[in-house]
Amino acid sequence: MSTKYITYLKTPIGLIKITADDNAVNSVLFVFDDTEMEEENLNLVLTQCKTELAEYFAGKRKAFDVPIHQEGTEFQKKVWNELIKIPYGKTVSYNDLAKALDNVKSIRAVGAANGKNQISIIVPCHRVIGSDGSLTGYAGGLWRKKWLLDHEKEFSGGEKQMEMF
Repeated sequence: MSTKYITYLKTPIGLIKITADDNAVNSVLFVFDDTEMEEENLNLVLTQCKTELAEYFAGKRKAFDVPIHQEGTEFQKKVWNELIKIPYGKTVSYNDLAKALDNVKSIRAVGAANGKNQISIIVPCHRVIGSDGSLTGYAGGLWRKKWLLDHEKEFSGGEKQMEMF
């Protein structure tokens, strides 16, 4: 069994916990209760990930090179691979994602797989929106989703998301 490595990164949208094994990042998740923080245990993968995420938040990185791996069903992995293809600063609907998977009837399953993504930001589930352009579910909270989309629009030269509140 490989060692589990853990680190944290302070970002403009809150504290993020990053975990990895010897070879790849396994999760990038928002911390909602900092009293449950674990002791940090860094490796080269986490160091690279922290650097790349810091560059992303500074507007200097639009794609990630750090190796990633998360467990899931074959369908979930297909969805996550499609998420990685969504360009920085762009959004797609759940319907678009289902069409890209050649299964238009799988919209709900696509949404469920999107919600199971454990590698936030790097596997950009925040780039998936409702077919009417509305911001829909995001494990980190809709305000974080809006922030991430606006951040990417700002650094990609695109228009910001419409105000929701």
